Amino acid sequence: MNTTQTVPAGLGRSGEAREFLDRHPDVEAVQLVITDANGVGRGKNIAREELESLYSNGRNVAGSILGLDVTGEDVEETGLVWSVGDADLACRPVAGTLARATWLNRPTAQVLGTMFELDGRPAKADPRHVLARAVERLRAQGRVPVVAVELEFYLLERDPDGRLQPARGLLSGTRGNRIDAYGLGRLDDMSPLFDDLYAAARALGLPVRTLMSEYAPGQFEITLEHRADALRAVDEAVQFKRAVRGIAARHGCVACFMAKPFANLAGAGMHLHASMAGEDGRNLYADDDPAGTPLLRHAIGGMRETMADGMAVFAPHANSYRRFRAMSYAPVAPTWGVNNRSVSLRIPAGPPASRHVEHRVAGADANPYLVAAVVLAAMAHGMERGIDPGPRVEGNGYEQARVGDLPTQWHAAIECASRSEFLAEALGREFLDVYLAIKRRECEKFGALVTDRDYEWYLDTA
Repeated sequence: MNTTQTVPAGLGRSGEAREFLDRHPDVEAVQLVITDANGVGRGKNIAREELESLYSNGRNVAGSILGLDVTGEDVEETGLVWSVGDADLACRPVAGTLARATWLNRPTAQVLGTMFELDGRPAKADPRHVLARAVERLRAQGRVPVVAVELEFYLLERDPDGRLQPARGLLSGTRGNRIDAYGLGRLDDMSPLFDDLYAAARALGLPVRTLMSEYAPGQFEITLEHRADALRAVDEAVQFKRAVRGIAARHGCVACFMAKPFANLAGAGMHLHASMAGEDGRNLYADDDPAGTPLLRHAIGGMRETMADGMAVFAPHANSYRRFRAMSYAPVAPTWGVNNRSVSLRIPAGPPASRHVEHRVAGADANPYLVAAVVLAAMAHGMERGIDPGPRVEGNGYEQARVGDLPTQWHAAIECASRSEFLAEALGREFLDVYLAIKRRECEKFGALVTDRDYEWYLDTA
């Protein structure tokens, strides 16, 4: 499948770079940010004088950075390290992502990068190209995915012993220990941080919208606007996460996107909102029926049928699986419903023109490019085959969930993914092989750790 549409429109022309430098004569450096399989931003700082060359010619970067595990170590089994001599790939800037990074002390900009083979083909291990293929598949059918990303996160700080806990209010200096969902006072207390975050979003051109206090001390959620350009929507989510971390650090806080940072508090999700538009821009899911059109229900059928296959993407780490608990606002089964937050696939209430599905499975720790790619591929799978989603859940979806429909352990999800023909098609076989090599290495390394809990449980009993 051709993915050349991911090449920025300005390649070969440094006009975007020149215009930016003219408007920002004080900028001294630019951070080139490349997203790896885990969603980690990697790259390098380049001098101001190098920016136009980056846009005209690209920049060669070691391809092995796409084969690193979450700890930053090479995974030889990806085929990206010593078997190819740690060869270079060509990094190209993503058009429209060059902007100031306001949270850095030195006058600095940032730009997203995407990787290509030296002959111009999309790099097999670049997750952005994976999403581009999913979008192109739908566009070839005359369908335009409309996407929005909704991210939950914690603002934390370290106590004198180095342990993480919810951050104290920046105005009051006090730490709230109670659940205060939708509490406006908590937003006011953290307003210096959020004011800077919204300013950073404006500098980056990000459509940051609703801010709310979530279901745990120190937990918040910010939504981004729906986009008819799914790649742009996810690029914005990647930029947003980076901005949150940077702004939080300036205020002495730690922005945490772990799926389950505290055992006794709510997990953090990344909810993906998606609909399909026709080439005329009309919402193909719009209907007076609160459950939307049959096409929307077929899309839900596809997502239900393939959800287990995608769990290694939606829940990519050992910590991810601690989030899936009943009555927790995190889903536990491939269920769907209307105006119901106890299910995995929710059709929100709203006017007919707004009909869409909210995919609630992924954690905030997941790679947004891969989550969007798998969700859109699952929707295409259901629409192409006319899959019936089955009856929708009414009432408490946790009480109606069937245990065992989804893998609930990391190693089980990895093995489920390895057997999935759907996932091989959705991600591409070459990317899936790279991803599984990384996940197997991480799972093995994590399982070999000896923790304090080992001694607590087994020192006097084994």
